[in-house]
Amino acid sequence: MTTLLDVPVDLGREAARDAAIRELAKPMYPRQSWWDRLVEWAFERLDELFRAAEGVPGGWAALFVLVLVVAGLAVLLLRAATRATRAASGAAELYDEQIRSAAEHRAAAEAHAQRQEWAAAVRERLRAIARDLEERAIVDGQPGRTAAEFATEAGRALPAFAAELAAAARHFDDVTYGETPGTPDGYARLAALDESLRQARPILVAG
Repeated sequence: MTTLLDVPVDLGREAARDAAIRELAKPMYPRQSWWDRLVEWAFERLDELFRAAEGVPGGWAALFVLVLVVAGLAVLLLRAATRATRAASGAAELYDEQIRSAAEHRAAAEAHAQRQEWAAAVRERLRAIARDLEERAIVDGQPGRTAAEFATEAGRALPAFAAELAAAARHFDDVTYGETPGTPDGYARLAALDESLRQARPILVAG
């Protein structure tokens, strides 16, 4: 009987499969790494999804929607993880989800102050400061940055105010994630800084 790799060629399918597995298990053959196996498994699952989509009316559209949903969830999870990391480190994101002008942030800050909601007033006043500098092109608009990141960039453009901006960012973080309550004095310092910065001009560095 003719043989190939010690496997009789006239074996049935199952017997040939078992014999091939035994042959490939010998030390002379290279093994797949765990990463190779993981990638192969992922491609097999994707292939199953594509095959299933081919046999279902509107399957491709459903698969596309599924991919969008999964991608959206991944983005939300990433943002949540980023916020949790910043919260653990005591660094708060400067802006919330709502996009407002500097004037709108100032009005919101004053409304909170009138109700003696000092923590919220502090947050809105620093947002007013940041948005004002963005609107005047003194700093770049960067969604998702922290108060400290803003203060660092603004301090480079306006070095005379660097220390006050850094202190304002720390106060923002303290009342947002820390245990420090907002106070009338803390809000008054940010309001005064806001008024001073509205008259300030950036330092031009020769190229």
